Amino acid sequence: MKKLFALCLVLACLVGPAAAEELMAYASVEQDLAVLLFTAFEKETGIKVNFVRLGSGEMEARVEAEKADPQASIWVGGVGTNHISAQNKGLTAPYKSKAAANIPAQFKDKDGYWAGLYLGPLAISTNLDRAKELGIKPPKSWNDLLKPEYKGKFRVAFPGSSGTGYNVLTTMIYLNKMDEEKAFAWLKKFADACEKFERSGPAPTNYVATGEIPIAIGYAHDAVRAKSKGANIEINIPSEGVGFELASMSLIKDGKQPVLAKKLYDWVLGPSGQQILSDFFVVPVQKGAKVHPMAIPLNKIKTVNQDSMWDAQNKARLQERFTKEIGNK
Repeated sequence: MKKLFALCLVLACLVGPAAAEELMAYASVEQDLAVLLFTAFEKETGIKVNFVRLGSGEMEARVEAEKADPQASIWVGGVGTNHISAQNKGLTAPYKSKAAANIPAQFKDKDGYWAGLYLGPLAISTNLDRAKELGIKPPKSWNDLLKPEYKGKFRVAFPGSSGTGYNVLTTMIYLNKMDEEKAFAWLKKFADACEKFERSGPAPTNYVATGEIPIAIGYAHDAVRAKSKGANIEINIPSEGVGFELASMSLIKDGKQPVLAKKLYDWVLGPSGQQILSDFFVVPVQKGAKVHPMAIPLNKIKTVNQDSMWDAQNKARLQERFTKEIGNK
């Protein structure tokens, strides 16, 4: 018996402690939010998440490029339009998580290909210190941005690489009652007045927070978060109406770690994940989920009659048209 015990002890020393499980994930939420989510998930479950963060459009393109050999098993966050587009391309896999039961039907796919995480409207943020230096007032509407005093003083994400930028494009189509010619005529003037297109949605707001540029168009929660950290900015929802993000989550088809991916999927939709989302100033879509008092819910503002399925079905065509007729500054 003693010899057997000694042998087991030697084998245990040779093998060592069991290696921690690790999951490869893709994220299109803000870098800080991804770190918060995945660190908390590891703390609760012991599963380490290694991740790559890209904007929604770039991430969809990456998942498509890796279709034959997926390098990740789950895609967390990013504009819902891109998740629908990925579904239509056969890039994602269905999963009907029990944790999605309290998500309203309009915020999840009926077959389980994606689930909504949170909502966020577009907004204009202005650095008040820079505005004072330049002698300008914060713009409060889309058409304000076309006024001469704002030319070259704002940034927005490029529709070809960013779900946020594409949301701005489709918002103009909705505001023009689906008349694309009128919408693109406005967008050409808008692009001419824009100082620069950024690759990702949060980038313009981040630059406004630091004062690199005076004005940005992005999602309201990014601006609210910057303001909560002390940035001297004013946030305005364009008076004509705005589109909004339904940030979503999908499992990647043929991902190599489906079991671990489903565990993360369930956790993000569960109490711990939802609390972290709320603390990040977004508006979770789960019924009964806490909403941070500084967050800007959709029922308090004017939104366009957005059709995410139409947006997804027409994305490639509209992105190509924008690139061809307007280009990337």
